[in-house]
This record gives sequence, structure tokens and C-alpha cells, in this order.
Amino acid sequence: MQQAVIVSTARTGLAKSWKGAFNMTHGATLGGHVIQHAVARAGVAPDEIEDVLLGCAYPEGATGGNVARQSALRAGLPVTVPGATVNRFCSSGLQAIAMAAQRVIAGEGAVFVAGGVESISCVQNQGNRHMYREGWLQQNKPEIYWPMLQTAENVAKRYGIERERQDRYGAESQQRAAAAQAAKRFDDEIVPITVLTGVADPETRQLHTREVTIDADEGVRADTTYEGVAKIRSATPGGCIAAGNASQFSDGASAAVVMDSDVAQKRGIRPLGVFRGFAVAGCEPDEMGIGPVFAVPKLLKRAGLSIDDIDLWELNEAFAVQVLYCADKLDIPRDRLNVNGGAIAVGHPYGVSGARLVGHALIEGRRRGVQYAVVTMCVGGGQGAAGLFEIV
Repeated sequence: MQQAVIVSTARTGLAKSWKGAFNMTHGATLGGHVIQHAVARAGVAPDEIEDVLLGCAYPEGATGGNVARQSALRAGLPVTVPGATVNRFCSSGLQAIAMAAQRVIAGEGAVFVAGGVESISCVQNQGNRHMYREGWLQQNKPEIYWPMLQTAENVAKRYGIERERQDRYGAESQQRAAAAQAAKRFDDEIVPITVLTGVADPETRQLHTREVTIDADEGVRADTTYEGVAKIRSATPGGCIAAGNASQFSDGASAAVVMDSDVAQKRGIRPLGVFRGFAVAGCEPDEMGIGPVFAVPKLLKRAGLSIDDIDLWELNEAFAVQVLYCADKLDIPRDRLNVNGGAIAVGHPYGVSGARLVGHALIEGRRRGVQYAVVTMCVGGGQGAAGLFEIV
């Protein structure tokens, strides 16, 4: 049986949605940029790519029209290279990498590109809502249409996770990310990109554009303290979810090259890591944030591993409350969990985060000299996803 390895990764810095650097940047521009650099870093020829799989949670507008195919062309890949857009909401990027690896294992090709792209700035507030809710589901399972904020508040209330714990976790995420950024631990992932961004004059409110180069994540705030986070007003009256303990809206893209291990070895390409498994699971939509609690045990059981065998955990920080619940329930050691912060600080472009976390886990795992890493996500609608990687 063939073995799938990840041989390169490349991502943009993550920009704040609406007010950040990518508020005028098309999804194909972002996707094409990271694909081009991932392929170059892998040292493979563009015409060798069997397929491009890109995850996207909102595949319409600036990320519509099969943005994976558009991104492949924008990257300069030949027209012979196809592309497919994948949607499993926040796990779309991880799902794309898993699908590419599974296709390698199935013998359907030797070289794939997989990752994710998201432009919340250009899409979310303009999304097509026509006939969004189906009648039977609205009557019998309306929670599937709940916004993530509502599900997070529900998890906090149902499982008694108080705001102080959430705020302390949020501050810690910022502090860890700031320390990692200062130590240049994200630099090997990020490929700078220069774009035009829309800016409003603070006095006249007149709109204009300026050229900016983004080479780091915009949302990291080194001066964050628990005391400061605790003062932030909750998003809903009487609630506990606030900007300091929830992920930031972000735009960006991430891509990886997935190869047959035999082909990589013959060419002298040293992999970042080996794909060892993937699992998804469903849960109640009204507590979608706890999905990893169900996906991770399935993943580890199939691999014959335990929680203690995993050296590095990347559990996407959609909200502090769901990370805390999942870490408590799975008994994940805090010194192995989101060691360089997460989406609360770095940002969460939905379809990108899973791919970003895979690249980061592999690079950080090599830096630490560990063996196994798990990337796990909660997924809108009540799902969890988890991927297992062995660092080499």
C-alpha cells in the first residue's frame, strides 16, 4: 500500500476581515499565491500535479466558481491540472489534505496540492441566503441553523464553563502566539504577498486604496492580559462569549503538497510528515464545538494509539469554551495543546484553518523532535474532524 507524505506547506499571513490587508483580494489571488509557493518549495514540476483540492466554507462570490480550479490557474499551473473545491465548513482545509492523502494511498496519483482559502471580508456579509432553511429541518432540528456564537454560549451554559476560564485561556492564546511570532516560529510557513487594500480615512471616512505587504498574522496582540480580556463586553447581553475568548474573523489561504512517499524518497525530498489517519464524527448541532470529543477517539482507536501517545495537539480555537471542554473531556495535557496559540490570536479563516494547523503542527513537531501530532476541528452543523500525522 502506498504511503502519503506532506512535503511542503505555504500560507499567507492571516489578515483581519473587513479592516485588514485582504479586504479587496479575490480568493483565487490568495489561493494561487500559496499553491505556487507550496509547489516551488516541494521541488516538483507544476505539470506533475494530479489535482488541486482546496477547502472553503463559503464557496461563493470571491471564493465561488470552483475557486480551487481558479487558484490552480492563478498559480501558473498548466491547464491540464484540474481543481475541486471542498466544503466541510471549518474543517474544509483539513478535509482537503485528508482527501489528497487518501487518493495517494488509493494509487490515484503521486502528487497533489491540498489546502484552503477563505475571504470572509468579501463573502460573508454578501452571502446568498435565498431559501437558506429547509422546512422540515427548521421545525425538527432548528439548531443546525444556529450561528456558532449561539452554540458556544450553549456549551458554556450546559457544561458550566465560566467566563473567567474562557478569558484566561483567550489571554494565554494571545501570549503564546505573540511569543511564537517574536521567536519567528511562524516564518517558515508564511509567504509574503503584496496587495491593494481598502482603507477609510479616520476623519473624512472617504475610502481609498493603498499597497500593503502582509508577512505576518495581523491579529496577534503582544500586550494582551487577562485583566484586559475580562473587560471586553460580551457579544450578547448576559452571555460569556466575547472578542477576547473567541476566534478572530480572518482572510487568507494555505496549501500543502501531498506525495507518494516512494516518489518523494526516490527524488531525495524530505517530508515534513506522514499522513496516518483521519476521522469524522457527528454530534448535536446545538453543541457543535465539542465535535473533537467524538472524532479523536475514533481516530486514535483506528491507529492503535492513546491520548498519551500524541506529542502535539492543534485543536482549533473557534471559541475558548469549546477548547476547554474538549481538552478536559479528552484529558489533553495543556503543555502539548496549541503551544503557539491559536485562532483566538492568529485568526480563523474557516476553510483555511485545518490546512494551516497541519503545516504548523508538522513544522513545530520537527522543531521539538516529537513523533505524533493531531489536528482536530469542530465543524458547524454538529461535527468533529481529526487528522493524525507522524513527524519525520
